[in-house]
Amino acid sequence: MEWFPKYNYILASKSPRRQQLLNSLGIDFKVQLKEVEEKFPDDLTMEEIPVYLAKLKATPFLAELKEKDLLITADTIVCFNKKVLGKPSDYEDAKQMLAGLSGNEHQVISGVCLTSEKKQTSFYSTSNVQFKVLSDKEIEYYISKFKPFDKAGAYGIQEWIGAVGITHIEGSFYNVMGLPIQRLYEEVQKF
Repeated sequence: MEWFPKYNYILASKSPRRQQLLNSLGIDFKVQLKEVEEKFPDDLTMEEIPVYLAKLKATPFLAELKEKDLLITADTIVCFNKKVLGKPSDYEDAKQMLAGLSGNEHQVISGVCLTSEKKQTSFYSTSNVQFKVLSDKEIEYYISKFKPFDKAGAYGIQEWIGAVGITHIEGSFYNVMGLPIQRLYEEVQKF
């Protein structure tokens, strides 16, 4: 698009959802991946964790960014009862996470980092998500059919469990998918 800032956009994410969401902005971008150990200090607030991890994911690219490159890195966490729910390790772990979220509200926080050769900025977006009371049968069906082992909190809002289980969202739907696309759009315009 003519009015969109002219950068060589690089998305450092293997997430098909983030790629799809960035694609919805109508910009050309390439995907580049570098492995990073996603560890964070224990003293960070819930909001600081995904921002810290998004910045961490940008670190291996810093030495090779060129003048018109704009690197986009992101991380999304699910928080319930002031605890971070990561990706489930197995079926039982996923079942336990979803049983905990059942009938309760939790927070999904995405941190995004924009990095160029000369500067870096970051932000976060929070969405509150309310699940209905999920039956064991619904939880077991979802895990067996959709295998949400690559998703924080053991679910994808865009999948079956989101359609039948989520009763209310306060904040960005796309943030819960993993990239607060409207806020990203605004931040890229200002960058």
